[in-house]
Amino acid sequence: MKTPLRALIVVLLLASCGGSSSTPPRNLDNACTILKQRPDYHKAFKSVERKWGVPIYVQMATIHQESKFVSDARTPFRYVLGVIPMGRQSSAFGYSQALDATWDEYRDAERRGGARRNKIKDATDFMGWYMNTSRERNGIALSDARNQYLAYHEGHTGFRKGTYNSKPWLVDVAGNVEARSFMYRDQISGCRLR
Repeated sequence: MKTPLRALIVVLLLASCGGSSSTPPRNLDNACTILKQRPDYHKAFKSVERKWGVPIYVQMATIHQESKFVSDARTPFRYVLGVIPMGRQSSAFGYSQALDATWDEYRDAERRGGARRNKIKDATDFMGWYMNTSRERNGIALSDARNQYLAYHEGHTGFRKGTYNSKPWLVDVAGNVEARSFMYRDQISGCRLR
């Protein structure tokens, strides 16, 4: 077989395997569609709900806000003089947008050295661990998407100190996360899922 024909066959085979794992589900405003389209998400969310007690709708609303379900999401670059790239705004990465240090803390605490932020199962387990820590340290109910998000964004100490109070934009975002969690909760209650 000729080399160009071989190359074409390889390209076609790779293309037929589907989109990138970083491609988000099609309709992010419909929890049922997301869960039906991505059964691996549903399995991961259910596992975290059983293990950590964090409702699926809280997990989904948080991931929506953090990464829009993009597995390899990163923060934007910072620029000097508007043109010279100086690195990313933070080390946040993956579905959960966990920072390097917090991710390392989770992996050590849970003995999950091989966990990766761009894998839905690992990212959701991290969120379950983090939100439980927020419950233990700050008394935030696992179903309280608004305050869980504020603690997720500001850190446990920042939440306790109320640092979000000086950030009206963040309080608005947390309100949006709460509203989306209610929307997802209501949608999930009517889903026909396995």
